[in-house]
This record gives sequence, structure tokens and C-alpha cells, in this order.
Amino acid sequence: MNTGLKITAFAAAVAATFGTAYGVGQGVDPVTAEKEKKPASEHGGHTDTGGEKKPGGGEEAGGGHADTVPGGLQISERGYSLDLKTSRIAAEKREELRFTVVEEGAGKDGTGRNVTAYEKEHDKELHLIVASQDLRTYRHLHPTRAADGTWSTPVELPEAGGYRVFADFKPEGEKEGLTLGADLAVAGRYAPGALPASGPTSEVDGYEVSLKGGLKPGKSSDVTLNVEKNGRPVTDLQPYLGAYGHLVALRSGDLAYLHVHPTGEPGDGKTEPGPGVSFKATAPSTGSYRLFLDFKHEGKVRTAAFTVHAGAVPSRSGSDVTPDPAPDAHDH
Repeated sequence: MNTGLKITAFAAAVAATFGTAYGVGQGVDPVTAEKEKKPASEHGGHTDTGGEKKPGGGEEAGGGHADTVPGGLQISERGYSLDLKTSRIAAEKREELRFTVVEEGAGKDGTGRNVTAYEKEHDKELHLIVASQDLRTYRHLHPTRAADGTWSTPVELPEAGGYRVFADFKPEGEKEGLTLGADLAVAGRYAPGALPASGPTSEVDGYEVSLKGGLKPGKSSDVTLNVEKNGRPVTDLQPYLGAYGHLVALRSGDLAYLHVHPTGEPGDGKTEPGPGVSFKATAPSTGSYRLFLDFKHEGKVRTAAFTVHAGAVPSRSGSDVTPDPAPDAHDH
């Protein structure tokens, strides 16, 4: 597990807006936001040395805007491409999502070959994130890989619309990991939803998670999430993917992707198992972002979600944090 933060960047422009989410298939790590009532009218194998990565790779020197492409905007990077075999599925139906990571020009005929050797980070060779454009539906999945390099996982998405698929990994032998992204269309009756309002707390399954700190465009900032249950601090969080918390940040509008890791790890002699889990993060630009925190307690993984603003983005209360609707979280 890395002692610092990793932020990885990627892939192409994202399609339309979508609705809220409720159901989830077995083996899926989900969070969905409740629909707003209408008026009655070492991830991907990165090696962390304690420094922070810029959104597109390279060490963050502290301060100043990143000079690399923000995360979530590339389907190909550094000679690797994400080939999404399943580009369209139906809403509210459990289907198999299949994809490969292709190393360009590596095949005998020069057309490329599927990557079949990866380095593990946080207990997995590859982490897969699926999110809706309105950031109200989120899945953190761990697909399985066949011998030919084809990855697959069941997924059930509750609402029609455009989604983004992110593959976070590190091919064997590479110095740096990367994340690639591709669009996924979900067929069905389309009902766009608004970005959930920002808020300092998120409630899930009887737990209250509070957010301290925020994001700053182009600068590293501290973010701490504190977990309580029934009004009492949780001091016995369990490791999940090699950490006491796993945080993903997505930028509203284009789903620029930031993969953030805690500033400590279980067993390092200084990181406590709660109630606080601390991160360092750098937002690539001014804007609104959705944060998804996975944490494990009493044998179950839960996801708390927050909307935050980086820079001069107006919020309803005049601060960076205003009330957020509680997500309808399910079993991981």
C-alpha cells in the first residue's frame, strides 16, 4: 500500500447525463444517490515514495496548475489502449462487462496484443470504476482476467444514459501505472439527474462520515474523512484493498478521474484504524467534484459520497460544503 496519494489520469469525452441508481448485482461495489423529488408541478501497481502524482503522471512539486492532461480524458496512453468489448448494456439488467487492455504494436503482425501480465496494487491487478455522467451512480468492480487477457465482470446499472468506464492498472515492467477510460451506453428510458448538492456529511447503513478539508485547483490539499456509528467514533476500521479507506474523485462535466490513496497504511506503526482516514489530493482545475470513499467495518464494505467544489465555484451556503443527499448504498 502506498504511503502517499496516487492520482492517475486518462480518457475520452463523456456522453449524456443520467439518472439515479438503486439495484446492484452480486460482486458489484456500488453507491447510488437517491433521486431528487420532483416538484408537484500501490493501485494499478504504482510504487509510492511519499510524493504526490500530478493528474497526468509526474511528481507534484507543490502549487501551480498541473501541465498534463486531466484524468479521465484518454482512451489510449503511453502505448496502451482500453478496448471495451461491451459498449452497450440495458438498464436494470445484470449483464457481463468485457474488455481488454491492448499494448499497441506489440503483436507479431504489429497490430497490438492483449496485456496478460500486471503488477498488483491494493491486492488487485486491475481496479474498474463505472460512473454515470451525473455522478449519482458509482461502481467499484474487481473483474477477473482470462488467460488471453480478456477481463470480465457482472454489472447492473439502474438507469439509462451515458456512463464512463475507468480501468486503473500497471502492466508488468512499467515504472508507472495508468488509468484508461471509455464510454458505456446504457439503454432504457432516459431521465437525467442533477449533480447532488455538496455536503459535510454522508450517511450510509447507520454510519455517518464527515468531511474535513477540500480540493484546491492545481495545489495539494488535505482531505480527512471521519467515520462514526451511532454517534461514536469508529476506531476499528478494517483494511480494504490494503488501506483503511479507498477514495476516488471524479470531476463533474467530463468525469476527469483522480485516484487518491491515504497518507498511511495498516501496520506501518503510525496509522490508526479510524476514526479518521486522511488523504492528499490535487484537483486539476476549478470545478465541482464527486468523492466516493470505500471503507470496511464489521466485515462489510460501504461507500460514502460527497460533492465538493474546487476554486471559485458557488455553493448554496457560500462555502465549499453544503448538505448532500444520503446515498442509497448496497453491499460490496
